Amino acid sequence: MPFDLTAVDNATLVFVGTLVFGFILAAFVLASGLVALVLLGAGKLSWTLASKTLLAVVHGINAGWDRLVHHAATVDVAGDFQAQASPSTGTYPRVILRDS
Repeated sequence: MPFDLTAVDNATLVFVGTLVFGFILAAFVLASGLVALVLLGAGKLSWTLASKTLLAVVHGINAGWDRLVHHAATVDVAGDFQAQASPSTGTYPRVILRDS
């Protein structure tokens, strides 16, 4: 027995067609929402990774600078610079008196 739609009323066909079209639209909206959520999640993940990486780099630079400053503060540099005899211009050593 072949499938024949001639016996079905016109209003029934319009109703069924509207339902099918509604289901297609609903599926499209659901798929679009899913894609938007996936893209939003990927964007948030990439932003989180980039910001955490940048913060880790800045923290590493700060920690390295702090170590360098603390190390420089503990170094004894008194022996590195020898006192030099310099010609004196009165009570102020190494002053160039240009205007006098």
